[in-house]
Amino acid sequence: MKVTQKGKTTIIKDTQGNISIFLEKITHEHSSYKSQNLIIDLTHNKEITIKDIKSFLELSKIHKKEKKSFVIVLENIDFNDVPVKLIVVPSLQEANDIIEMEEIERDLGF
Repeated sequence: MKVTQKGKTTIIKDTQGNISIFLEKITHEHSSYKSQNLIIDLTHNKEITIKDIKSFLELSKIHKKEKKSFVIVLENIDFNDVPVKLIVVPSLQEANDIIEMEEIERDLGF
């Protein structure tokens, strides 16, 4: 797991390829990230399934209650199968764009 912080955003990259262990680590350490927007970078793991993505639903819900963004970056997935409550994009640039838009919406009171 590699953690990079840029301003109000933390990027957490899976470097091992085991989604369940990665999710467990993030969940365990969530209190240290809860004041940051989170980008979960899963581009290293090419074996991810929709079921793996859905396992992030609960963490996403908890994180969004703190009025912060939670975005997953993953390239090779059918985005039509992703649950509506999760934001999954194919690149880090798009993840940063989503966070920027959500920050503006929060500042405007939406």
